[in-house]
Amino acid sequence: MYGEVAEHSNLAIWFNQAVFGYYPYIALAVLVLGSIIRFDREPYTWKTGSSQLLRRKQLVVGSILFHLGILAIFVGHLVGLLTPMAVFDFFGIGHSAKQILAIVAGGVAGVVCLIGGLMLLHRRLFDPRIRATSSFGDTGILIVLMVQLCLGLATIPLSMGHLDGSEMVKFMNWAQGIFAFRPDAASYVIDVHPIFKAHLLLGLTIFVLFPFTRLVHMLSAPVWYLNRRGWQLVRSRRPDLGTRRAGKPGAAE
Repeated sequence: MYGEVAEHSNLAIWFNQAVFGYYPYIALAVLVLGSIIRFDREPYTWKTGSSQLLRRKQLVVGSILFHLGILAIFVGHLVGLLTPMAVFDFFGIGHSAKQILAIVAGGVAGVVCLIGGLMLLHRRLFDPRIRATSSFGDTGILIVLMVQLCLGLATIPLSMGHLDGSEMVKFMNWAQGIFAFRPDAASYVIDVHPIFKAHLLLGLTIFVLFPFTRLVHMLSAPVWYLNRRGWQLVRSRRPDLGTRRAGKPGAAE
């Protein structure tokens, strides 16, 4: 690994370290602290805007495809990158088999998610009523996610050229090195294809954008409703309530 790093210029090594060695910690810090601060200071913005009365069928189909796909992608990345290699070795799962599984499962999930996302994006851009009520952040983050999906799908042909799993091992070492605070973590991805680097960089940037967009609702789970105390808003039907209040001493004549 260090021999490969030595072949690059000092500028390339510094840039690679800045982007894939330091930036991940900035992105994760913004993700965690930004989400906590927003939930604490602006809890009523912790939601997604509803437009379900308009083009409802397109919304339902697109939303189901998008969320199923992105959930599969998220779990796949989480398990694939952060599971120690010793665990895969224990179950007899080789790097080649893992690479093929990632290509097939990730490709299917990516296409499903992309179709659903494009349906949602088309709905926001080409329906005048929905476009008028959509914020720049709502549309912008959806575009960013579509670009990220396209980059992810573009890595599949490159991965097919490394069916031995060698490229995947680099990304596993990088991700696990970041969470283990290893100073040499960025060196594992210094020689990967630029499309992989663009995919990683945009993924980290999505972490930065996360607390400031509608994506925060992904962190919400209504578990507090299970033990919530019941309450009811009651309005008085007494017709003289307003009259009595007006007749109190000091009331305006």
